Parts: sequence; structure tokens; C-alpha cells
Amino acid sequence: MWDLLKAGDWPVIPLVLCSILALGIVLERAWSLQRRRVLPPTLLGQVQRWCASGEVDGARIHSLRQHSPLGRILAAVLLHGGEDRQRQRENVEDTGRHLALELERYLTALGTLATISPLIGLFGTVIGMIETFNAISLTGLGAPEQLASGIAIALVNTAGGLFVAIPSYIFHRYYRGRVDELVADLERQAGELAESLAEQTARLRRAQAVKRA
Repeated sequence: MWDLLKAGDWPVIPLVLCSILALGIVLERAWSLQRRRVLPPTLLGQVQRWCASGEVDGARIHSLRQHSPLGRILAAVLLHGGEDRQRQRENVEDTGRHLALELERYLTALGTLATISPLIGLFGTVIGMIETFNAISLTGLGAPEQLASGIAIALVNTAGGLFVAIPSYIFHRYYRGRVDELVADLERQAGELAESLAEQTARLRRAQAVKRA
């Protein structure tokens, strides 16, 4: 590997930096977009039990906001309870937009790396070809080692650009799809909690109406 990098000469340095940055983003998103971190499996049921037993208060809502992305959107549902559905819907939508942006963090940078890496490789290819033709103009075809050096620069940079771009593009598309899936599940669970609160509010109103009657 080191011999290949040396053969690529200085144009390969930006590709190495791009590869390190892309790998860091891939690993960070792999950690942050774990389903159990975004959507803890038991949280919705726990919040529904709090609502059923009347245990929802400011402290619990605050703890939910600090818990996870799912906790934040469930807290947005609880903030207005089942009383003001319009305000509740607006609050959930606003929270959902912010969560989507957080889940997509660094993905634009990863897509940019996938786009520019082949261009950087092409730049290295051009540099290698320039060196090759420069060697031909100075020594003719009698110095194959100089010709080989320029060709090596061209080929190594071409391969390096593709080596960085292809995995970056694959992971960029994969994480985009994963974010869409997670956001859809966040919205679904928020909707379930909103419906549950609405039903509880309706039952409470009916019970109060019966008592007044």
C-alpha cells in the first residue's frame, strides 16, 4: 500500500485526506444511526403507561427531551397533551424537521467526497500524463523509468479517486435511506402517542359529562 501511495506522488495526498474523512463520517454515522439509539424499543410503551396513569409532568417531559430522538418527538406530543391538536401537530412537525437535519448530519459532506474524489483522481491523472509527456520531450523514449513514473502517477490517482468515491457514494445512499426510514418510524410513533392522548382526553370529557348529567 505504501509503495502505491509513493508511486502516486504528491497528487495522492488529497485523496488520502478524503479517504480518512470519509471513513470517519461512515463510522460516526454507523454509531449515531443505530436503531436502538434513535428509537429505543420500549420508550413508546413506557410513555403511554405514564399517560394512562397520569404521571406526565414537566420533569418527565424534560427527561424525555434528553433521552433520544424518539424521546424528543414524544415530548413534543406531550407538550400540548390531547387538548390543542393543531398546536401539537405544529410542534411535532417542527421537532421532526430538526431531528431529520440532525440524523442527516455529515451526509452532505460524504456526498461531496463521493463527487469530488474522482475529480481529484482525474487531476492526479493529468499531472501524471504531463510528467510523462515532459519526460518524452526531454529524453525521447530512451528513459523508460521516467515514463513509468508519470504513468504510475496517472494510474494510481485514477484508481485512488475511484477507491474513495465508490464506497462513499454507496454509504451516502445507504444512510440517506436509513434516515428516511428512521424519520418515518419517528412520525409513526409520534402519531400513535397523539392518538392515544386524544382517546384519553375524549374518555375524560365523556366521564365528566356523565358526572355533570
